[in-house]
Amino acid sequence: MLSRLRNMFRVPDLRNKILFTIAMVAVYRVGTHVPVPYVDYGAIQELQDQARQGGIVAFLNLFSGGALTNVAVFFLGIMPYITASIIMQLLGVVIPKLEEWQQQGQVGQKKITQWTRYLTVGLALLQSTGLVFALKSGNTTLFGGQLPPDVNFIPGFSAPRAALIVLTWTAGTALVMWIGEVITQRGIGNGMSIVIFASVVSRLPAEGGLIWSQGGKIQFFVILAIGVLMIAGIVFVESGQRRIPVQFAKRVVGRRMYGGQSTYIPLKVNQSGVIPVIFASSILQFPALIATATNWEWLQDFANRHLLGLGTPSLFYIVTYGGLIVAFAYFYTAIAFNPAQQADVIRKQGGFIPGIRPGPPTERYLQKVLNRITLPGSLFLAFIALVPVLVFAIWNISQFPFGGTALLITVGVALETMKQIDSQLMMRNYEGFLT
Repeated sequence: MLSRLRNMFRVPDLRNKILFTIAMVAVYRVGTHVPVPYVDYGAIQELQDQARQGGIVAFLNLFSGGALTNVAVFFLGIMPYITASIIMQLLGVVIPKLEEWQQQGQVGQKKITQWTRYLTVGLALLQSTGLVFALKSGNTTLFGGQLPPDVNFIPGFSAPRAALIVLTWTAGTALVMWIGEVITQRGIGNGMSIVIFASVVSRLPAEGGLIWSQGGKIQFFVILAIGVLMIAGIVFVESGQRRIPVQFAKRVVGRRMYGGQSTYIPLKVNQSGVIPVIFASSILQFPALIATATNWEWLQDFANRHLLGLGTPSLFYIVTYGGLIVAFAYFYTAIAFNPAQQADVIRKQGGFIPGIRPGPPTERYLQKVLNRITLPGSLFLAFIALVPVLVFAIWNISQFPFGGTALLITVGVALETMKQIDSQLMMRNYEGFLT
């Protein structure tokens, strides 16, 4: 490990990529602490104190690195881009034009990326408009608590001031999106994942301090031990894969013989990553958002107890949340990996799976294997997402917002980033690394 760290900074271009990534992350973190104009910062501080008790914004605040309760320039963080990306992936199944772009390789991907940017800006504009009026009305249930009605977040509220705040938040979302893309191009690894990683990690010390103050030393160290075990389990499952062997037949082209090689198709146990948890959380938050907009107290109470798991989570919440995660894991896996397309590619390249005939039999075999390995992967995701909720509820500690999701993101991005660094070090054939 130490030799790997030394070699990372010995290579000039790799060192520059790492330093550039750190600089971009620093710019992002500064933007999460700069409040927008015309907002009362004293009211923001009171809002932050109440937001620590939980609320439906915990998920969004996790992905914004605290910018949401800071009412900062990067108020919405990366969530509009994540939502837009998910929507584009789902639309790719039902819209033939998008499916055609997905099959065009690099050219089609550029078109999809461009439309994802447009959709991100549109979503940011809509969300900013709704949230600025929520702040104006003093309805802070969305932010984790209901402040007194005399609290005014935007003194002297007017249309020009509201428009400036909305444009600032929308521009902040576009800037976060640009930071993620430029990290991908000039930095190390997937820029969007690194931005999310920075947001999640930045919240860990504050949440750890909250657990220490509410639960005490014994509970803190027990929870820390549970976290270490969960990290070990995440690493084990994330690295697990089912390798489908593929044999290519020999063929003669001119005077040369091609084929005769064997390879494999790696199918990950957790093919969908953390996406099912995000999907399930978003679905459960939707009724709470409606209750916030309509001021229906009965719906808010139902959402807090049975859909968000605040306080002591009910059996309905546990079953619904876990079931949605499993269902979305199968749904997203079906979108990410197409057995029919993969079987067709193998057939066109003259390959076959030993013991399985090419064509439809190969497709059915791949689908069968995919269904079998997706089940334990989806159950593992549900377990990781629910364990922190149950532990904190037993000890009557305010929930560590989406602790399972935070661990999945941090560990997954860390593993992927180290793989990127490893691949670049291997290309330079460093003996200290290879040995």
